[in-house]
Amino acid sequence: MTETVLAGAVLGLGIFLLLRALFPPRPGLVTRLAALDRARAGEEAVRTPLVASNEQVSAFRRALGLRLARFYQSRGWEVRSVRADLTLLGKSFEGFLATKVLLAVSGLFAFPLLVGWLALMGWGVSLHVPFWSALLVSVVFFLLPDAQVRRDAAVRRRDFRHAVGAFLDLVAMNLAGGRGVPEALLMAVSVGSPGSAGANGSPADEPGSNWAMERIREALANARIVGITPWQALGQLGDEINVDELRDLSAALGLVADDGAKVRSSLTARSATLRRRELAEIEGKAGERSQSMLVAQLLLCAGFVIFLSYPAAMKMLGS
Repeated sequence: MTETVLAGAVLGLGIFLLLRALFPPRPGLVTRLAALDRARAGEEAVRTPLVASNEQVSAFRRALGLRLARFYQSRGWEVRSVRADLTLLGKSFEGFLATKVLLAVSGLFAFPLLVGWLALMGWGVSLHVPFWSALLVSVVFFLLPDAQVRRDAAVRRRDFRHAVGAFLDLVAMNLAGGRGVPEALLMAVSVGSPGSAGANGSPADEPGSNWAMERIREALANARIVGITPWQALGQLGDEINVDELRDLSAALGLVADDGAKVRSSLTARSATLRRRELAEIEGKAGERSQSMLVAQLLLCAGFVIFLSYPAAMKMLGS
């Protein structure tokens, strides 16, 4: 029964791949409507990111990732949160998709390993258990990159918000000194980004380096090449890495440039709000860890009490 199911699955997969090669799928309705909206707005089909990825991907993974990215685009799957996390981590979307597929395929190799191990042990177990176990391992391996990217991006995004708070203070001080918005942004980022940080946006290992300020500096430098204003570059960077504080800063600085609004006090208030929220998050995490330590101590005390009372209880029951 298992051999028949496997043979049918392989045959069906082969027929499906043959049909896909002979009759490539057309772009989905969502993709066509999005392209039409971009054409009406006068935007490019694909907007060039302000901060390029610094991940080194092999030729095979790049080719596989490009095919998967085209498949996602044809189906209208944007996965914006994943793209934002990958941009924040400095990784490419194509390499991420290729890693997911390759890990899922490698998980299927658990089937022959389990079959060989069961045959070596001499256990008369059917092939259903290794087959479904291999599928489970493949699914887990397919979802592992998502969990890792989400965890790492949460840490990096928290550090980025901390850097944005300091950046707001620097911009407010430069505006108070009489500088214009572009000069205030460039001066703030030049003061906040030390020379020891990685120029490609990756976090440097040396103490005192600030990769977040380097990201902002690179975005402001690329704004001249792209042909947009510095505050628009900050808003685009906020969209790319999903940081609301950068989008708010872009909107506030746009008011200064367009209407001449005075937002120095507003920037200072935003920075203070960011620091208070960060302090509240730190206090909340400290409270969670204190509760965890308390539970661990209670379990240790309960185990010690059981250890002391067990001999007396056994002696009473035996008598």
